Amino acid sequence: MSLRRLVVSALVLVAGPYPAPAAFAASDDSGMGDRLTVTVTDAPGGAGVYPLECHPAGGGHPAPRQACERLDSMTTRGGDPFAPVPRGAMCTMIDGGPATARIIGVWAGRPVDAVFDRTDGCEIARWDGLVPVLPRVGG
Repeated sequence: MSLRRLVVSALVLVAGPYPAPAAFAASDDSGMGDRLTVTVTDAPGGAGVYPLECHPAGGGHPAPRQACERLDSMTTRGGDPFAPVPRGAMCTMIDGGPATARIIGVWAGRPVDAVFDRTDGCEIARWDGLVPVLPRVGG
């Protein structure tokens, strides 16, 4: 048996039970997934801390599948579901109540740290656009 054949046979025996490096890369990405923590305060019936996992949907969120679908639909259309109201936006001076929320984690491979409130018409619309990720508040 040639030295080359002996080395190749030994490598096959040693590496045989282990997945290829590409399999490690794929499992690392999918293992991280999309994980968010939604913290809601001063929202009647919706205050709390809700872990949300997507792909697959899960966690302690009250509606994980629907919340993940909402975020997916906003992301696939090229939007950023966590983007703040643009500077200089003309917003109605309507107060939507004291509810606030903070979402932190990772979405679509990017870090998320977004704050939501209901202090004017733009912020109310931003909040309402994320229901059911955030709880429905008000009428």
